[in-house]
Amino acid sequence: MTENNSEMYGAFADWLDNLLENNDMPENTRAFNFNLYEEEDEVYSVQLVACDRFDSDDSDWACYEVWSSEEDIFSVSASDEEDKGWRAFLKFITEIICDYVVNGRYNNILLDSHGIGVGFVDGEVDIIYNKEK
Repeated sequence: MTENNSEMYGAFADWLDNLLENNDMPENTRAFNFNLYEEEDEVYSVQLVACDRFDSDDSDWACYEVWSSEEDIFSVSASDEEDKGWRAFLKFITEIICDYVVNGRYNNILLDSHGIGVGFVDGEVDIIYNKEK
């Protein structure tokens, strides 16, 4: 994904800021996961979910949602990219999420959890933050 990363980060941060500012996370939230989807026409989507479990050794924790952004998703088109594959998107969006975790306006909400993951639905979850370690 070669689109201007700072421009893409700004759009992603605006989306995530809106979600975190305008939604109270359930008290039993232990972790957050960024669910990734491969849509039609070389478009990828990101959904945020809060989960009441976290286990860095068992990615099924991401299935125990207590809150979801549902249809409020962040979408990225890969149609202009040389590498349109899911691995390239995973790497690209993981870098943007990690940047937000460090610099984002509401990163404290994410960092107050036990863990943060990212991965394609029905796939492996990559742990990008683990408070327990």
